[in-house]
Amino acid sequence: MSRLLHTGQVIVDLVMALDTLPPSGGDVLARSASFEAGGGFNVMAAARRNGLPVVYLGRHGSGRFGDLARAAMQAEGIEMALPASSGQDTGLCVSLTEATTERTFISHLGAEGELSADDLARVVPRSDDYVYVSGYSLLLEGKAQALIDWLLALPREVLVMFDPGPLVKAPDSALMRALLPRIDIWTSNGPEALAFTGAPDIAAALPALSRHLPANALLVVRDGPNGCWVGQASDIRHVPGFKVQAVDSNGAGDAHAGVFIAALANGLNPVEAARRANAAAALAVTRWGPATSPGTAEVDALLTE
Repeated sequence: MSRLLHTGQVIVDLVMALDTLPPSGGDVLARSASFEAGGGFNVMAAARRNGLPVVYLGRHGSGRFGDLARAAMQAEGIEMALPASSGQDTGLCVSLTEATTERTFISHLGAEGELSADDLARVVPRSDDYVYVSGYSLLLEGKAQALIDWLLALPREVLVMFDPGPLVKAPDSALMRALLPRIDIWTSNGPEALAFTGAPDIAAALPALSRHLPANALLVVRDGPNGCWVGQASDIRHVPGFKVQAVDSNGAGDAHAGVFIAALANGLNPVEAARRANAAAALAVTRWGPATSPGTAEVDALLTE
């Protein structure tokens, strides 16, 4: 059976809801605050809740945040390839959600910011596995090169899914140029695709992305409540979203990516998988918190309404 091998970073989110951000040097009272597992955990939880076995290949710390992250992964049935790293805790992200659902993040990485070739060698990928790569990983000096070397040595049958995130804005770094020929599935939101390609809109961004990627690469670009765009070669399609009352957009893209890859692994074609992913993201934004992806039954229920 296929697995999702996640090479990104699980961190802990301090999630706070507030009316609006204060000006620099100002102060406001948050309406709520809680510590939640986040980062790469969100994608893994979404995939696992939709029937796909998941293995976390990253490091996790030995302090109280590492304990929280491990407890969350264990509760979801996520396998951890590595033991806890001694002497260092898991990192923290302050996640601020305004009443408009706009999010602001401030992150500090911990044990998950490093990964070695020996760490990666603990898991042997199978031919039907999916490997998830976060753009954040390419920015980490203690992880990026070992990860790229490992990815480039993978058998071609193993599919690599890449999410650039908001900080990888161009294809011109040495690490990005090395990775581009190995990307089988691209997943991002619209602003990330526009920043990476310089295209004026999403419809133009997909052909522009194709010029950087292998000819048969599958492209998924999310367009908020409008759904997403799916493209492969010259076949580009818009898959509509679902109308909901959004309260928190945190984790919606992660829910989309995790459910999309679980649907592909279950044999659905890209458009069918994208429709399931759109439904999952729509449900996710109706809930507070980072890892709010629904499970298979809830996605099925929305699709049949």
